[in-house]
Amino acid sequence: MSIGETLKLNEDEKVAAACAAEMKDVTMDGADEGVNENEDDEGNVGDSVAVNEAKKKRKKRKKKKKTTKNGNAATAPSMKPPGLGLKDTAFTDYYVKHGQTEPPTIPVEKLFTGKQLPVGEIQKHELESQTYRETSEECRARDRMQEDLYSKVRLGAEIHRQVRAYSQSFIKPGVELADMCARLENKNRELTQEAGLARGIAFPTGCSLNHVAAHYTPNTGDKTCLSFDDVMKVDFGVQIGGHIVDSAWTVSFHHRYDNLLTAVREATNAGVRASGIDVRLCDIGETIQEVMESYEVELDGTTYPVKAIRNLNGHSIAPYHIHAGKHVPIVKGGCDESIKMEEGEIFAIETFGSTGRGYVIDGMECSHYMKNFNAPHIPLRLQSSKRLLSHINKTFGTLAFCRRWLDREDGGSATVHPKGGKQEKYMGALKNLCDVGIVDPCPPLLDVKGSYTAQYEHTIIMRPTCKEVVTRGDDY
Repeated sequence: MSIGETLKLNEDEKVAAACAAEMKDVTMDGADEGVNENEDDEGNVGDSVAVNEAKKKRKKRKKKKKTTKNGNAATAPSMKPPGLGLKDTAFTDYYVKHGQTEPPTIPVEKLFTGKQLPVGEIQKHELESQTYRETSEECRARDRMQEDLYSKVRLGAEIHRQVRAYSQSFIKPGVELADMCARLENKNRELTQEAGLARGIAFPTGCSLNHVAAHYTPNTGDKTCLSFDDVMKVDFGVQIGGHIVDSAWTVSFHHRYDNLLTAVREATNAGVRASGIDVRLCDIGETIQEVMESYEVELDGTTYPVKAIRNLNGHSIAPYHIHAGKHVPIVKGGCDESIKMEEGEIFAIETFGSTGRGYVIDGMECSHYMKNFNAPHIPLRLQSSKRLLSHINKTFGTLAFCRRWLDREDGGSATVHPKGGKQEKYMGALKNLCDVGIVDPCPPLLDVKGSYTAQYEHTIIMRPTCKEVVTRGDDY
């Protein structure tokens, strides 16, 4: 037996029985590479040792858990939401794959320090005349110039995805809506690192039930609870530097509402696909209506057609301005034929379907308010109105707010009012601000009682080269 063979046997004994299979592969690899007994003994021993050491290192690397740059172990999501209305790929712990804790506690900006934020779903612009944008160097250059804007919107979108995934874990029959909204909004503040007008919540959490289509959130003292037979629209937003991310989905627990939810979700997706630079808004509305009204729902033996709610629509979004001027209809002929989408604009494509008449009116006690974006300077006589307006300007600006926030100890923002900002006996002052046109009330919007309504919404950016659905997630 040669010296090389003896050393090789000693090396084999050190590897142990668990590595026998690997040693066989090593020997075969050596044969393939021309390592045989005719080679120099020292080269044989050196190659064998080097190969064995490399195998050991690879084995050790395999045993290491994948970790994110913040040091947290990234694991696979596993918890399913109790509610219906979401895709099969929805998980309430979606965020753990990014190294987030369960429940989420790490601010999203910190979570992605040194990493690129998730990019939304990329789609081509709809019109054939815009296909040149995909390869145009000029369009790509304009696209690169807006990276700062995109990063802010993508940060808001990722916060939205993580907050809504977390909220889907506790949205279940029996939850009190005021508690649900408080938990969702507090998590929104936490993951956003709320800082007044610089970043935080974009508008109050909507949790409209059944025939109430939009703009309902519980006022202080409202003890309404979610029941098994309810259909609830959950609508909330995030703002980073005034750039608003707006997205919504519908929750139900009974399969009899499946067609209603599917109709509205597919109509929203159709509206997103139909969007693009130079697309007429009226054409998007026609597409949405065609998809939505192809469905019907059977409830208690009666079949109801799903109707698009014709006086509700999507809208363009501008900094600190949730409804920026352009409206995206959800029915045919819903707006002037000359109005089109333009490069650089941001839109909320949202659709509403109903088993009722497909038309909503104001009703119930108002909870949502918003300062008029174009309100002129109006002299106020009441000191209470002046104080409340000053509080609104500092805390909310032209973003929407609700009475629950005014009732909080921090008056709506712990950053702006670290020593407390709770508003007392403000209803008279609030009414005065509404009467003179400085503040707009946004009361709940109701279809006929006994009907059921659903809503889905996504925020999209008209980028120079493509459209980006920034709020798209694994859930809807």
